[in-house]
Amino acid sequence: MAANLTVRQQLGKRLTEGGMIVAPGIYDAYGARMVQQAGFEAVYMTGNGVSACLLGQPDVGLVDLTLFAAHAHRAAACVNIPLICDADTGYGNAVNVWHTVREYESAGVAAIHIEDQVAPKRCGHLPGSRPVVAMEEHVGKIEAAVAARRDPDFIIIARTDAAGGLGLDEAIRRGQAYRKAGADVVFVELKNSPTILDDLKRVTSETDAPCLVNIDGGGKLGELTVPEIEALGFRLAIFPGLARNAAGFAIKNALGTLKRDGNTAAVRDRMLTSKEYNEVLGLDGVEQWEKRFLLNRQ
Repeated sequence: MAANLTVRQQLGKRLTEGGMIVAPGIYDAYGARMVQQAGFEAVYMTGNGVSACLLGQPDVGLVDLTLFAAHAHRAAACVNIPLICDADTGYGNAVNVWHTVREYESAGVAAIHIEDQVAPKRCGHLPGSRPVVAMEEHVGKIEAAVAARRDPDFIIIARTDAAGGLGLDEAIRRGQAYRKAGADVVFVELKNSPTILDDLKRVTSETDAPCLVNIDGGGKLGELTVPEIEALGFRLAIFPGLARNAAGFAIKNALGTLKRDGNTAAVRDRMLTSKEYNEVLGLDGVEQWEKRFLLNRQ
């Protein structure tokens, strides 16, 4: 990405130029650093993962704006790639959305998505359909989000969860309406089904906007490669479960080994060394800074 552009401008430019953007999902600043070091050009902070990280609870609307924005600020501050964040339902009505946008902007976030679920929301991949508000109500919230931003490059992503309960036709209709309301990107949440590939093609072909797809879990959707997703017409793909599921599996495995063996020798080759861990955190840079500025330079 061009060095003279802000991270928001970089993301906005890439939404219409070049290949599809891949944003692996993380839930903390440590994960954000790892995504950047792996060479990805954007990172996604998942509400599901943040709820697990901060509260140890499922994603059922328990994380509020203050918790999420402060957490996002720490992640955005330690990377120089765009951070895209889940903003749930905007944490209230159109007035709350105004405050939500301002808080995420101040946190250094590049983009947020706001969904049309009824509050309190539930993760789109938990069992059952999701009740949604009237389309007109969410149109007003998207309009409020667009009007609230002080930086015109701050990206508003409109998400609809209408497909599960009201059908794909209604979800696409809502996506079109949210685009007209000023959304920069449209996100139609879909669950795996026998028709998922045809559904995805309909979303991109019938929506006059860059489209985001959520690749979370297995099934046909989880088996698609990045080129295959891009061929369906998407401009942005998020992988929300990547860090939380990979880390959870590894931690559970290491704990089981310690409980069984009394040490972690059997899984040591699947754990970072101290050197590798410190490299992720940039310890060398801190030490160089100490040599430049501390009185007891060595």
